[in-house]
Amino acid sequence: MEILETLFNEIIGFLGISQALEILRAGDYSVFRTYDGIVSLIYPIIPLLLLLELILGFIYKKPQAKVYKVNFLIYIFNRFVGRFIAIAMVTYIIGLLQPIAPFQTSLTWYWFIYGYIVWEFGHFLYHYWGHKVRLFWCLHSTHHAPEDMNLSVTHAHFFLEAPYADAIRTTVCILLGVQPEMLFLIMFIDGTWGAFIHIGENLLKDGRLGFLNNIILTPSHHRVHHARNPLYMDTNFCNLLNIWDKVFNTYQDEDRNVQIEYGITREMNSGDFLDVYFGEIVALAKDVWSAPGLMNKLRYIVMPPGWSHTGDHKTAKRVRNAYLQEQKAAF
Repeated sequence: MEILETLFNEIIGFLGISQALEILRAGDYSVFRTYDGIVSLIYPIIPLLLLLELILGFIYKKPQAKVYKVNFLIYIFNRFVGRFIAIAMVTYIIGLLQPIAPFQTSLTWYWFIYGYIVWEFGHFLYHYWGHKVRLFWCLHSTHHAPEDMNLSVTHAHFFLEAPYADAIRTTVCILLGVQPEMLFLIMFIDGTWGAFIHIGENLLKDGRLGFLNNIILTPSHHRVHHARNPLYMDTNFCNLLNIWDKVFNTYQDEDRNVQIEYGITREMNSGDFLDVYFGEIVALAKDVWSAPGLMNKLRYIVMPPGWSHTGDHKTAKRVRNAYLQEQKAAF
């Protein structure tokens, strides 16, 4: 019975309906007009869309079964290994850094806009370093391994990535005066949107979202980010506001003439949980072990993926620049 109860609670937790069920059981429906009530109604949206997307995949005969299988295993593994690490990291950083922040914001609409821009900067830093530092790429590559895009990719993360990401984003926000209450609101909005932008073509064929494509980062932009095409490599690091991608020249629209190819450039078995989850760590360990000299070993850890001590670099920056030069020469 305990196993069945645990399984039931896990399903309810995954669907995000536990809080809404508690409100319904209490019978006080006025709670739905409060912040907690609104949140309880928003939480189930992404899981329910994921289930709908899965069903449509079978209807369209594009089930993407390999992606769903591996991402489900990753979700289960992470539930056991890293359930509370990120929350603890955020709480610790707030307590440590808030007293030394040079100023504090207040809970107003204009400070909310400020806070969101600051949050996006922290998100850009974490995400950019996740692609540009080999060690951090080992944590982030699991998220890029799937060779199709769907909402299950939201759950494809190495268990240490969330603590690493939240440590950077929370540090930036708290030191720049964002109130913890506002930070948690921003994290909720950003997390919900960050899940939605992984929606696949089975549920949303054109991810540009009309005029919104010129204002915010849409599923189309994030599909570009997950692509291994030379044109698309290492672009669109932001999550909702594209301001920092435009500032740092990493913004890239989807080109209708360039078919997106999902996944990473390393040869791998994307249907193998161990290869998806630990493959980049193993590859880094092999490079460090075989590299001559201590400095080269350290460089493999901190330099971008594709860097080589032989000078035959195949980093995303080199590959993309070579592609752009070829395209320019062709015209």
